[in-house]
Amino acid sequence: MAGGVVVALTASIGIGVALHLDDNISRVDIAAGSTQRPDDVDGALNILVIGSDTREGLGTKEYGVGTAEGGPRSDTNLLVHISADRKSTYVVSIPRDSMTKAPTDCADPTSTVANGEVRRWNDNFNQGGPACTVKTLEGLTGIYVDHVAVIDFSGFQSMVDGLGGVEVCLPEAVDDEDAQISLEAGRQRLTGKEALGYVRMRKTLGDGSDLQRIKRQQAFMASMAQEATKTSLLLRPDRLYKFLDAATKSMTADDDLGLTKMMSIASSLKGLGTDEIVFVTVPTEPYAADVNRVQWREEAADELWAAVRDDSDLPGAEPKKKVKERALTVAPSDITVSVVNDTAATGLGTQEAEALQVQGFTASVADVAPTSDARGVVVRHAKGDTESARTVAAAYPGAKLVVDRTLTTGNVQVVLGMGAETASEVPNREGDEPLPSATVTAPPAPTAVESRTADEDICG
Repeated sequence: MAGGVVVALTASIGIGVALHLDDNISRVDIAAGSTQRPDDVDGALNILVIGSDTREGLGTKEYGVGTAEGGPRSDTNLLVHISADRKSTYVVSIPRDSMTKAPTDCADPTSTVANGEVRRWNDNFNQGGPACTVKTLEGLTGIYVDHVAVIDFSGFQSMVDGLGGVEVCLPEAVDDEDAQISLEAGRQRLTGKEALGYVRMRKTLGDGSDLQRIKRQQAFMASMAQEATKTSLLLRPDRLYKFLDAATKSMTADDDLGLTKMMSIASSLKGLGTDEIVFVTVPTEPYAADVNRVQWREEAADELWAAVRDDSDLPGAEPKKKVKERALTVAPSDITVSVVNDTAATGLGTQEAEALQVQGFTASVADVAPTSDARGVVVRHAKGDTESARTVAAAYPGAKLVVDRTLTTGNVQVVLGMGAETASEVPNREGDEPLPSATVTAPPAPTAVESRTADEDICG
């Protein structure tokens, strides 16, 4: 859908307008102050979308004229993860009131999360702009941020109007003076101004918390995605232009996120349905020092970040359905396998090595200390040796294949993590000795995170 929007716009209005849209965007160096950044996973994309609470360009003082700290803050923080196979997208909401470690001085390369201070999440943007938010996120999660897009109040309002409004579903009537909004209960279409008040209000709907507001924002984004997929938008170049012109005029982005890059990303997502866009929130718990703040629930948050970092399934999600694989081309007897037991289950590595040995593999347990952060089964292989890895992975349906430049051709490593399944027979196994009975199992997979998909009924 998104690819069709951009292509239709370019074809209908022309290259000159496309260049104009590109020139609308303000630029920022998101790597400023960072000398050591995480590894960039090939193919996958992580885009940090920040909603700035600057009031400039609104043409009104209804929402105030500034912030208590002076300068804008990150009112909304979304990490959009696009999988390498373009079959799924995670939109992770980061509560703005989260208390986390952060670099004391983001502009100083020697100042890092590790030697930093604890502060509220949206103060990172206030103190150091997008680069500080990126440096903090990368330092906390080990996730490489490919791109950043900052949209302000004015841009959000204009984008909604560019779509012709967006539908919402209110459980009760609201009248919020601070948010400048008065709405009836039920399903209705909001203008840009009404939508801005709707996604920002906290005092008159729900429990007044930022977490409750995030749920409302996620439902609104789902509704926006549904609206954008309607063919009426594709058939109206004037509306397409109004939408993208509003977005780019109010956008600040990294140097590499121009219209050409946006078109490339959009084109790669043309087969992505709204049912494959998943909204989740970083798991949190109360922050003891201040009841008005939260902190990330360490284990659950780490599991979520690991899924994003490793481009794998969300915690507790059903594994993606695998397409029918082509025939295996490398025999088990031509492959040496080292098995790494990255769990606390004693004997799991030995059991799995034996299950591979009876099928013709030369298999042994690797002398590697567990890190206890692996998920499922990862099959590591030398560059260019995918066929050997495919034969090994056939014993573990759903296993993730990863290139490891330290390995040589014909040598494959199997890493067993939480939730790993035990070995099954590969189609081209050798010998007829039955696989030994599995008596050891990996610890269970992480608990599912609360989520919603973009195709869900907004009144559901």
